[in-house]
Amino acid sequence: MILSKKIIVVLPAYKAEKTLRQTYSEIPFDIVDEVILVDDHSPDQTLKVAREIGIRHIITHDHNLGYGGNQKTCYNKALELGADIIIMLHPDYQYTPKLIHSMSYLIANEVYPVVIGSRILGKGAITGGMPLYKYVANRFLTLFQNILMDQKLSEYHTGYRAYDRKVLEKIAYNDNSDDFVFDNQFLAQVFYHGFEIAEITCPTKYFEEASSINFSRSVRYGFGVLKTSVQYFLSRHKIYRSALFK
Repeated sequence: MILSKKIIVVLPAYKAEKTLRQTYSEIPFDIVDEVILVDDHSPDQTLKVAREIGIRHIITHDHNLGYGGNQKTCYNKALELGADIIIMLHPDYQYTPKLIHSMSYLIANEVYPVVIGSRILGKGAITGGMPLYKYVANRFLTLFQNILMDQKLSEYHTGYRAYDRKVLEKIAYNDNSDDFVFDNQFLAQVFYHGFEIAEITCPTKYFEEASSINFSRSVRYGFGVLKTSVQYFLSRHKIYRSALFK
């Protein structure tokens, strides 16, 4: 805990057997109270590894729901367990757990209700091996969103996030997509409801075992981001109210 606030790390897992152990070993349990792993019907030994390393809260999906669907289960369980601060960490070791301290303290001290680890601040993305096409797409989509949403984030596409409980209670995230665009819809909802977001520089690693979406799914994700941005703009200016923004 920090300042009597319960901290829960959620791990949305899919085919993470080769990286889960290393990720879990670096979680700072001096402040983290609980860890929840949700396995999205992995075809490998993710569940076996999770049990071996002693993760207490393990949830399994009977069929693959998708990245967004996995997060919904993660957040619902974290709220059920009384989390005050929820950290979403990928178990593929693409993001370092060593930033959990910094992210948690910003929320616990009520500086910001949302903190994201940005790969774009500094040179973390390129030096970490982000494919060039993904970097260019990231920059274009972020520029487009910042213009339509009147914000100044360095990126909207990181999977490393920390939330104050009140954010999850306010946002209707269960109505979002079950696919990868869930993350983007969530940040748009954060801004729509007036919450501020802090960014901290986050090194990242791209390697064979790290989960990543292929080119065709990246394109689909990109169009989903554009759609979310337009929906936000129309809803914010009361031109058309999207169901995402209640």
